Amino acid sequence: MEVKVIEATEDPEVTICKAARNDYLDKWIGDMTFEEIMADIDADDEDRGSVKEQIDSSMKSDNNSFDIETEAKKQVLINHLLEHGHFGPFEHPHITISVKGISRSCMAQITRHRHVSFDIQSMRYVEFDENNPEPGEAYIEIPELDTINPAGRNVSQADAYDELSDDEILERRQEIYHNSIQDSFEEYNELLRLGVAPEHARMVLPIGTNVNMVFTLNARMLMHVADMRAAADAQGEIREMTENVLDIAEDWCPYTFEYYNSKMKNRKNRLAP
Repeated sequence: MEVKVIEATEDPEVTICKAARNDYLDKWIGDMTFEEIMADIDADDEDRGSVKEQIDSSMKSDNNSFDIETEAKKQVLINHLLEHGHFGPFEHPHITISVKGISRSCMAQITRHRHVSFDIQSMRYVEFDENNPEPGEAYIEIPELDTINPAGRNVSQADAYDELSDDEILERRQEIYHNSIQDSFEEYNELLRLGVAPEHARMVLPIGTNVNMVFTLNARMLMHVADMRAAADAQGEIREMTENVLDIAEDWCPYTFEYYNSKMKNRKNRLAP
């Protein structure tokens, strides 16, 4: 899996702050400088120190180009907005992400989210015709196959294999999974050779088949997706993807996602979409 940024709102936290301050100013922000817009925001020495520490830790590429006072005010306002649940301003900046090599299962989970725009690699116009599909390339590996403890409803079924050792169980799991994938791709290719259109032949391909995806969402929706998909009970693949997106987000919207990661992530009350 690879996750990269295609495009993103430039200076997203300036946009967030301008939108938020618009609600409380009697002047039009279109005629004001950012310093004027932020003039009433108070930042103390602790705030300035926190911002300087973030800048010095290479959050910003050119430390000398950032005014500590302005940055501290941005952080104060953004933290205040998040602390008080004023999430509307975070809907203005958008980011577009490209993901390489996720399963159709992961794709199905992420596309359930509203207010996100998606483009998915077509299984109609792109032929998935690998004769010898490679794990990680044509389809995903499942790390959980190497975890011996059954969970949930699988506990009772697992009793049927009491006569097998742990190593034998793990080996059998891998054998079943990879053989199933191999058979599916072979049958897909045979259907193509028999003249079946790709949009019909693809029905035999497994849900673990890899596809590429592009999606766009705003900062507020990204936090909601992270609430759902970076949680400990989320499936491993989508959790990995979401953690990668959060790493990108902390570079893109540093004060927002530093606060989110430290004070909001994995909390019980999740952010509404």
